This record gives sequence, structure tokens and C-alpha cells, in this order.
Amino acid sequence: MSTLSPSPPQSLPPAQDDDRFRLAMASSGIGMAIVDLDGRWAEVNPALERIFGCPASELVGRYVLDCTHPDDREDSQHCLSGLMDGSLPVTDSQRRYLRSDGSIVWTHVNVAAMRDARGRTIYLIAQLRDISAQHHAEMALQELNRTLEQRVAERTDALLVANLQLQQFAYGVSHDLRGPLRAIEGFSAQLQRQCRAAMDEAGRDYLQRIRDNASRMSALIDGLLELSRATSADMRPQSVDLSLLLEWVGAELQDAEPGRDARIDVQPDLRVHGDERLMKSLFTQLLGNAWKFSARREKTVIEVRGTTEAGGLRVSIHDQGCGYATIYADKLFEPFQRLHGQAEGGGSGLGLAIAQRIARRHGGRIWAESTPGVGSIFHVWLPVSGNDEGAEA
Repeated sequence: MSTLSPSPPQSLPPAQDDDRFRLAMASSGIGMAIVDLDGRWAEVNPALERIFGCPASELVGRYVLDCTHPDDREDSQHCLSGLMDGSLPVTDSQRRYLRSDGSIVWTHVNVAAMRDARGRTIYLIAQLRDISAQHHAEMALQELNRTLEQRVAERTDALLVANLQLQQFAYGVSHDLRGPLRAIEGFSAQLQRQCRAAMDEAGRDYLQRIRDNASRMSALIDGLLELSRATSADMRPQSVDLSLLLEWVGAELQDAEPGRDARIDVQPDLRVHGDERLMKSLFTQLLGNAWKFSARREKTVIEVRGTTEAGGLRVSIHDQGCGYATIYADKLFEPFQRLHGQAEGGGSGLGLAIAQRIARRHGGRIWAESTPGVGSIFHVWLPVSGNDEGAEA
């Protein structure tokens, strides 16, 4: 039961005003009634008759509490007592009543005390509005929400199980594949050492192809595992010094090819919010791409810049590599789609798919622009605070 702010006691109206009140009461579309000091219906209007489903003759003289739902009677009694003794000038609440056929009607009830010139309560005026349809609609909506929440929980559990099974499958397959792959690589290396001199040019070429494809297969297995981790690994979001992380990745690339004339320029003080391990994987893929496809240049130049926009940080990686034709841009982030051959530095076709999935899990996005023969720019938008995370949910 909620109460409105106290208002001055209402005095008994003059006879002329009283007649006008009863005329308005009779023509009102809202259920109205006068309740006497004993708590009985003294007068009711036609709208109230429709609410209770019975004529005034069956209501007048009955106790209000007799028409009230049993679960609401104690609260109703408290309100009536408060209105009678003046401690509650007005009440405003939702309450259930019983129709003549025993069915329940939900109402919004306003009750005020009418007082004489001395401030004594002489009767109560009640207004009842039937809100049964609204109440049933709210109950139906709540039930629908509960059902949807249950379905979401069930689907989430199913998705977690499916992801776990997929991860276990990926690790299982990679483990089973690595055994024979190591045997192929090991025996071919031994054959190359011991029998190379006895082979003709074609035999040496075949043997080298076997070793090269074994290496590609190993890289593909590593890529599949990395893709699985990017999709299902637990995230530990925190503030990440992206500039330091990018310099770390760049140093690894340069250490792997110390004789290469290269410059990787990273803008300082770039920070984002995310899982540091996954961020390392994301930018290893992007910087690694820029590094690979710039190999034919006399000097490799890669620049990393950051711009604050839309509540996050856009990180742009510029290279001067071979670029790609924009008509293939829609395939850029699809697994196993390669826009370049092996001779141009093409890999497993999983690197950009891994980068995209990590960006999405952080509530970010990734896109690119390129000019063949001139270079490419890969952009990543990432949140700078925990409040901007969204995709993981």
C-alpha cells in the first residue's frame, strides 16, 4: 500500500455541490463509491456495478472487506482505519477484489476521507479502475521474460559445452596429427642428410617439397589451435599498454630476421582495455602480415598509429607491402582464404580470422584498406575501458 502526500482535510460540500458530485459520480466511467464509517458500501455508481458484476442493490450495505480478496484484507483494513482516524488523508494502491461470480478483479484504488467543518470524518470516497487486463499482460510479459531467460541460459550452457567439445576436438586432432607429421619431418631430414648425394636433381626437389609441406602442415595445426584459443579462451580484461606490447611483437619479428633492413615505428602511450594474452596474439597476426608482405621491399617500413574515436582507440598499422585487390576484401577475414600465394608470403589463411575473432570478443572490430603495389592499412577499433566491452556477452 502506497500513500500520497498528505493533503488538507476535505470538508462536506454544500447540498448543491453534493448533488453535482453524485451526478458526476453516476456518469463517470470509473468505478466510484461512497463508504460509510462502518466500512460498508453506501452508494455505488454504474461503473462499479460493472466492475463487480452485480447490481448496486447487492453491493450497498455490504462490508468493503467482504468484497476484498483475502490476501489483501489486512492491508485494506489498515488503510480504512487510517482514513477514519485521520492518520491517512488519502490512499493510492493496487488491490484485488472478488466479483459476484468469485473471480478476481485487479483494481487501482484511490480513497479519500471527506470531513465536516470540525475535521471529523463523515464518509470515504473511493475510485476503482479495473486494471485486470493490464495486470494479466504484465504477468504474461514476466512469464515470457522468465521463459526467455531460461532459454538463453540453456542455449548458453549448450554453447559452452559445444565450445569445450570443439576445443577438445582441436587439441585431440592436433595431437594425433603431430605424431605422424614429426615422423615425416624427421625421416625426410635424415634422408636428406644421408642420401642427398645419391639423389638426382628431381629426387632432391621432391624431398625438399616433402619437408616444406610438412612445415606448412605444422603451421596450419598451430593456426587451428590459435583460432580455437581466440574463440574460447577465458578472458582476463585489464588495462593494456599496447605500445609496449607492439614493440615487443616488433622486436620478435626483427630478432627472427636480424639481417633484414626494417623499421617498425610504434606511437607511444597507446592503451586499451582487454586480455593481454589475446591482444598479443591479435597484433602478432597483424604485424606479422605487414612484415611478411613487405619482404620484397628493399627496406621494410611499418608504422603503428592510434586515434581516439567513438569512446575507444583505433589502432592503424601501415605497411608498404604488396597490398591486395579490394574486390577480394570480403574474403579477407574468412578462414583459409588466401589472397597471396606462397611466393608472396601467403600463409595458412588463418591469421586474419584469428585477429578478427579476438577483436570481436573485446567488443571491437577490424577492417582494412589497400592499394596493390603500394601497401595496406589495417585498422582495429578497441575499447579503452571495461564499460565499453560488449561482444563477449
